[in-house]
Amino acid sequence: MSFIPGYVGELPFWVTQLPLLNATLNTFTFIFLMGALLAILKRNITLHRRFIYAAFCTTSVFLVSYVTFHFMAESTPYGGAGIISTIYYFILISHIILAAIIVPFALMSFFTGFKDMRPTHRKWVRWTMPMWLYVSFTGVIVYVMISPYYSF
Repeated sequence: MSFIPGYVGELPFWVTQLPLLNATLNTFTFIFLMGALLAILKRNITLHRRFIYAAFCTTSVFLVSYVTFHFMAESTPYGGAGIISTIYYFILISHIILAAIIVPFALMSFFTGFKDMRPTHRKWVRWTMPMWLYVSFTGVIVYVMISPYYSF
């Protein structure tokens, strides 16, 4: 988000807490998605929908928090070396790419599910669910790996 002029001045304390909040929201999103997957495997559509609504809520709050943090805080360089650095960058790059790709997939999956277009919904979610699970899980891993290098 380097194309947006950043915040000038000392970061408020609450901004320094946003990465932890983001990781927590990603954790809840992952749990809600797993709950949705298990519910639909048991043919419990009502519970499945509730879990999906919860996942969309946590993801939406995450998005606002993520954009706020990256607008206000400078980028943090990763300080690891060797194979750990390679692993970190592989996870980070795959996470970023899939996070961008998942948006239209999640919206189409949600729309087709909401409209009860089951055959079309199934086609979308075969791709959406694994990507969304990966993105929410790796978001937490990225946080755990980068958090020791935060300078605030």
